[in-house]
Amino acid sequence: MAVVEELLRSEADGAISFGNHKLAHKAKVEDYEHAGDLLKVKTFNEITKLEKNGMFLYESVPGTSVLEFQESSEEVSFLVEGDEDAQITVGLMDDTEYEVFIADKSIGKMKTGLGGKLSMSVELMAAGEVSVKIVKA
Repeated sequence: MAVVEELLRSEADGAISFGNHKLAHKAKVEDYEHAGDLLKVKTFNEITKLEKNGMFLYESVPGTSVLEFQESSEEVSFLVEGDEDAQITVGLMDDTEYEVFIADKSIGKMKTGLGGKLSMSVELMAAGEVSVKIVKA
């Protein structure tokens, strides 16, 4: 299991890794500087949340560990791990269509609303790390 012991870290390739789904009690890191942005993570076994510059970016229920999280104007990708299946919500552009891939298989296209949030269920139980990629359609 690849939990992120430091709760939030920058990777050499510019990605970030965050969250620890094994924690029994809430933990957080605030004002973490990465690529000119300020990040904040709250995590434990029930929920994992990530904000960038005070704006919503990622949430999972129950909590997850997220590795190699990368975002661009066209795509968001990451590896996710958890002890149970998770409902994951990602903050994207408002009123935009995206194609979602879980474990390298398309689960179809989804459109964000005015809040720019896209939600999906990811089967994690006994799956190890699962890749998620969201591509602007």
